[in-house]
Amino acid sequence: MHPFRSLPSIDSLVGSVAALLDAPHAVVVAASRSVLTEIRESGVVVDHATCVARVVSAVQCLLEPTLRPVLNGTGVLLQTNLGRAPLSSAAQAAMQHATGATAIEYDLVRGARGERNRHLSPLLAHLSGAEAGIAVNNTAAAVLLLLTALGAGREVIVSRGEAVEIGGGFRIPDVLRQSGATLVEVGTTNRTYVRDYAAAITERTAFLLCVHTSNFRQFGFVHTPDKRELAELAHQRGILLIDDLGSGSFLDVTQYGLSAEPTVQAHVAAGADLVCFSGDKLLGGPQAGLIVGKSSLIDQLTRHPLLRALRLDKTSYAGIHATLVSYVMQRAVHEIPIWQMISATHAELSHRAGTLQQSLGHPWQVRDSVSTIGGGALPTDTLPSCALVLPCSQPDAVAAHARGLHPALIGRVKDNAFWLDLRSLMPNDDEILLAGCRLLAESAAIRE
Repeated sequence: MHPFRSLPSIDSLVGSVAALLDAPHAVVVAASRSVLTEIRESGVVVDHATCVARVVSAVQCLLEPTLRPVLNGTGVLLQTNLGRAPLSSAAQAAMQHATGATAIEYDLVRGARGERNRHLSPLLAHLSGAEAGIAVNNTAAAVLLLLTALGAGREVIVSRGEAVEIGGGFRIPDVLRQSGATLVEVGTTNRTYVRDYAAAITERTAFLLCVHTSNFRQFGFVHTPDKRELAELAHQRGILLIDDLGSGSFLDVTQYGLSAEPTVQAHVAAGADLVCFSGDKLLGGPQAGLIVGKSSLIDQLTRHPLLRALRLDKTSYAGIHATLVSYVMQRAVHEIPIWQMISATHAELSHRAGTLQQSLGHPWQVRDSVSTIGGGALPTDTLPSCALVLPCSQPDAVAAHARGLHPALIGRVKDNAFWLDLRSLMPNDDEILLAGCRLLAESAAIRE
């Protein structure tokens, strides 16, 4: 008899799985067929119980959420792979409140259709000093919209040192090509002057585009033109100056010992006609690309057909609105997690680490650590931190076990130990953190 004839039938598998799982019949049937096909292709015969277990696992994998909550102990504050900025309590509450029917495009006073842009434009204008603002689903979308609406069929001048590639292979030259605009590079990789831009302007020029080098820094023999001089040149020649700040910020990060990161309001004041920046990096809100600038230009963007493909949903609008209100009310440092992380002192982190270690006991230790900002912001800057450290002979195995916890604990492996950096872990998660750390210590002890 052929060995595979001993495999259970579909009906037999479905019956066995149905007794263990509350899942739709069609889902169990599809999973059973898939598992049996995999077994036949593998050439390894398994018994009935193993088949049932594999079907149960397949159904659970299909139905259970894959967006699992994690605790970020990596020390990277804006960890792109972990969703970047954690949201404030106010933003979370606002997004939850907006899950039902919401006046996203309805004017309650007039009883007629309204504009969704009205929800954020006044706040963006107040904070940036610009005339108006608009939101799309990320900064790459913001750049694409700007180029398509204002530069298609014309030339856009970019410094050669700013024709950059950022995460995910997103390249400024490629986006320009996609938008229908023609890239004109000026200057050299390390030095570009106002005169380089001036010499490249023709009757086909739509605007000068400045791109913040978010993911890297140039040092030494370098030169970048002053934004006020560029704005003056652009306006003298009847064209626009558009600034892509990458992360961007409303707060001055130098007060926390970090290098200067461009503030949105400073670039608006310098004369940029439009400025775009992220909503989910140093701003600390949901993923979004925010654009501020002159009302006439914002109106053009609002009317462009591409905007519909790039627009935000109602919950994102609610979350960004609540985040912006924290800035307007001057409570951002106390309410928004990314600023709580950045502003935490080493002494505060050390005291917190000591308290946690006392609760955990041996073998957990406290060691000094170094945190980074992440998300493309301030790539060369670090902040002193403290970490809970679990020395062990198999730190990679401990890290894998930590990823399997609920919620998952994501740390880093260094010096034959598993590290959890406290700067990227919010204090209100400390009880959950302690529970996870105790489980890890037990697993580490077994492995030793």
